Amino acid sequence: MKRRLVLTNEAARHPFRRTLPPPAPARSRRDDDQDLRLFALSFTAFFICIYSFLL
Repeated sequence: MKRRLVLTNEAARHPFRRTLPPPAPARSRRDDDQDLRLFALSFTAFFICIYSFLL
């Protein structure tokens, strides 16, 4: 069996997907607290909105 010189992704089953390069490895997230920051921001915005409507 002859192999191509171009690296292929042999895990992909479709011929077109085999010609594409393998996906890049997942980047490591340094900011694991992104969800916590989003929650705090949303909670603060909600609190300010409700508090301003009540006064």
